[in-house]
Amino acid sequence: MYNKTIIIAGGSGFLGQVLEAFFSKKGYRIKILTRKPKRHNEIYWDAKNLGDWQYELENSEVLINLTGKSVDCRYTSKNKKEIYNSRIQSTRLLGMAVNSCNNPPKIWFNSSTATIYKNSLKQEMTEETGVIGDDFSMNIAKSWEKAFNEIIIPKTRKVILRTAIVLGKKGGALIPLKRLAKFGLGGKQASGKQKVSWIHEIDFARAIQYIIENNLKGTFNLSVPKPTNNLILMKTLRKIIKSPFGINHPIWLIKLGAFLIGTESELVLKSRNVIPERLLTNNFKFLYKDIDIAMRDLLKNN
Repeated sequence: MYNKTIIIAGGSGFLGQVLEAFFSKKGYRIKILTRKPKRHNEIYWDAKNLGDWQYELENSEVLINLTGKSVDCRYTSKNKKEIYNSRIQSTRLLGMAVNSCNNPPKIWFNSSTATIYKNSLKQEMTEETGVIGDDFSMNIAKSWEKAFNEIIIPKTRKVILRTAIVLGKKGGALIPLKRLAKFGLGGKQASGKQKVSWIHEIDFARAIQYIIENNLKGTFNLSVPKPTNNLILMKTLRKIIKSPFGINHPIWLIKLGAFLIGTESELVLKSRNVIPERLLTNNFKFLYKDIDIAMRDLLKNN
């Protein structure tokens, strides 16, 4: 285990920090590929061109690609282009770099998203039976996975991560939701029936560790076995932070609010009913399956 290296492309954000903290404690050496290196283990790359960073991949144990412009923005033509290019270009570029290695990474995790599946209140979306839809977000995910699957790297095990909403102490969806609840705006959003597939930040990292150590490959949904819904999510949050009430948000208000803060309403309105079937059939054990227990852990001393 010791002295094994993990390269995290686009690893300076929330998820990269979660993985760096987790795997550092496991004895891995972490190197971050970023446009703005600030620390000793951060290496410059622009996610568009080969450079000195590619030599860091030689003899590494794991490559994790988290690169991509945030979808928390308005879907203007400019932003859509950047969302697409940042994912596809970086994936293809890393493929070129891996193929140039004499001793390439043993395993490459490439991000995707649980948003690849259609809106669903009842049908459970597994890796095998999930219905992949046809809108901007879903087509981005399909293109992202297609770019990754087209790369031929015989010496490297390939894994696609269809990650649900990651709940964390210092980032992710929980922080803005907590802020809403503190100001009395933590009621249900729209009907409140829409499914919320989520995963605790520790289980997110543990799932990746499990895939590494159990020689697994292919596509994995990273989400808890049983999604909650928006009503329960917000009710649980209010209870934990002791917010006495929460104003509900009708659809028109959600759409107006999304416009005013420069994001899209689908981030709240879409029902994500995603099941981690492949993790479960490979006997992965979640530490945090219950939304109440997970939130209490993440919000304590916070």
